[in-house]
This record gives sequence, C-alpha cells and structure tokens, in this order.
Amino acid sequence: MAKHCASNERIKRKYLTFLQEAKRYDEATVDGVAMAIHRFDEHAHYRDFKTFHFEQAVAFKRHLTEQRSARSGERLSKATVYATLRALRSFFQWLACQPGYKSRLQYPDAEYFNLSEKDIRVATARRELPVPTVEQVLHVLRTARIVTELDRRNQALIAFTLLTGARDSALASMKLKHVDLGKGFVSQDAREVKTKFSKTFVTHFFPVGEEALRIVEEWIDYLRVELLWGNDDPLFPATKMALGPDRRFAAAGLDRAHWSSASPIREIFRTSFQRAGFQYFNPHSFRNMLVRLGQQLCQTPEQFKAWSQNLGHEKVLTTFTSYGMVQPSRQGEILRELRSPQGIDTAKTDLLLDVLVERMRARSQPSR
Repeated sequence: MAKHCASNERIKRKYLTFLQEAKRYDEATVDGVAMAIHRFDEHAHYRDFKTFHFEQAVAFKRHLTEQRSARSGERLSKATVYATLRALRSFFQWLACQPGYKSRLQYPDAEYFNLSEKDIRVATARRELPVPTVEQVLHVLRTARIVTELDRRNQALIAFTLLTGARDSALASMKLKHVDLGKGFVSQDAREVKTKFSKTFVTHFFPVGEEALRIVEEWIDYLRVELLWGNDDPLFPATKMALGPDRRFAAAGLDRAHWSSASPIREIFRTSFQRAGFQYFNPHSFRNMLVRLGQQLCQTPEQFKAWSQNLGHEKVLTTFTSYGMVQPSRQGEILRELRSPQGIDTAKTDLLLDVLVERMRARSQPSR
C-alpha cells in the first residue's frame, strides 16, 4: 500500500510555505496544521486530493471522534478534534482556489469538516486553569534543595519567571546582556529572544518581593564573577551531559549553550513544584498569576495599562480577555459584597454636586 502521494506532498509543501511566509504563522502553528493534514491524508489512504469528496470529510470526522490519545489512552478532546478539523477546512478552502484543483473541488465541500454547534461550544469553552499563588511560588523557592550549580540554575529560573512572567521560549533563548539589574528590567529583544509574534518589549521586574530578586542577582553574579561568562552567554544554560562511572549519560553541570527547546524548562517546573508538595504549574501559568496580582494592586487604568505592557501585551483588552478571568471564588466574594448595602461617601457626593451646580451656572450666564 502506498505511503504517500507525490502530488499531495507537493501541494502540502506549497500550502505550509503559504502559511509561514504569507500568513506569517509561527513554526509551532504550521507544524500543527501539517499534522492535521497528514492525519487526513493517512486516513484517506493517500488518495490524490483532487479526488476529494465531502463524504471523506464526514468519514474522517467520525474517525477522529473515535480516536484515543497515545499519551493518555482517552478519547481525543473536543478541542483537539475542533483544531484538527478547522485546519483541514481552511486547507481545502485554499486548495479549491488553486490551479489544477479548482475545477475538481467544490469550495463549500470544506464546510463538511465543521463540528456541530454543540461540540464547538464544548471545544471552545473557557475553563479555569490551575494557577499558583505568589506565596506558593515563594515556598517552592525557599524549600528548594541547593547542592549543585544545576540546582541553583533551576531555582533562579523559577524566581526569574516570577519576576518577569517571561514565556518559556524566551527563557530558553535569553542572554545575560538582556538583564539590567541596576535598572530592574529585562529587554526582550526579538532579534535574539524568542518572543511571541517576535515582539520586542521591556519588562520591568514585577513587585513580588525581594526574595526572588535576590536569588536572580546571586545567580547572575555567579555566572559573571565565578564562571566569568559574558554578555552573549545564556542566562539559563542547558545541562551538560557526560558519561558517568556506569557508562551511561548523566548531568555533568552547565553547558555554555542555550537549550534547543523549552521542554527541559517545563520539566524543571514540574519537578520543583512536585517536590514542594504542589501540583504541576507550567511556566505560562505564572502569567495568569501576575495578571491576578495586577488586578489586586492596580488602582487606575493607567497602572493596569503599564502592567499589561509589562507582560508584552500591546492592548489591555488582551490581558483582560486572555488572562483576566475572575476566579469563581473571587466571583462569589464580589457578588456577596454587592448584596450588602454600600455606604455612601457624602463628601464625594457633595463635591460632585457642587461641580455640577457651577457648570450649570456657567452655562446659564449670557455670553459677552
């Protein structure tokens, strides 16, 4: 049985290039689309896309809802099914406009990749994600067992994420020169730091206490003074691997190089939180935690705008809609507070009335 179709591979390559170069999708998104198309191609036994019929979409949709995750053994989540089918719908809509295909494919046939309205609501529903508190993160830092330089790096990594809310891809690519301890900020320069959408911005240290800052200062001092590393060296270097006495590869200190991916960072977070007796909180959850802290501390729109920019958000609405969901427990507290009678600040009310009276008098005066 054929394992590929040459014409399919060529048009897939053209589409993925279109997504990356024209639509400017990042590598991870393009990889996800490629996987979705491959799943369909495999299910259709690598038949030429020119022979596509809407019944193939219906059959694949049914097949996908019955598949189980290789990792968990459970059925694929509605969100995974929805993302896969949406990618395929966009692909076949694009395909129906391409030379050699538009005479074979019907543009509306791509709509058969849609889920039902009910399933779409389930797939796209916003759910509360596990988010640590600042106190929990500080507890992880305080109880960390520091024996090796790798332990120091891991502790500093968590402390730095608490201070900045940096994404794991940025943490993996950041250099020593990007941190200015004197002025208390980090320059996330997209020319060298892997930021989302390649945005360049400055992050000032969030007000989370001096303990995390001290850990980061000591770590940078260790790299610069004791190891004599320079500006272009990694802020959080990868782990050096070497053959141990048992002839197996094992951790052997710091490697003067960046991590090739963010996976080791997530594993450090997982291990550190579990050792402290907590569930796993990934690096991205720290951003949600900092948004909630900002909701408590910021008293004016300008303050929250600055807080939002510090996370790399160009629009405050991004912070509110993507991270600013009120926790159910806090939601209950707010509603209970609103049930009780609110005291009236008579001084502020009198001042407001005086201003209104003066404005009305000014408007009633005849102009000269």
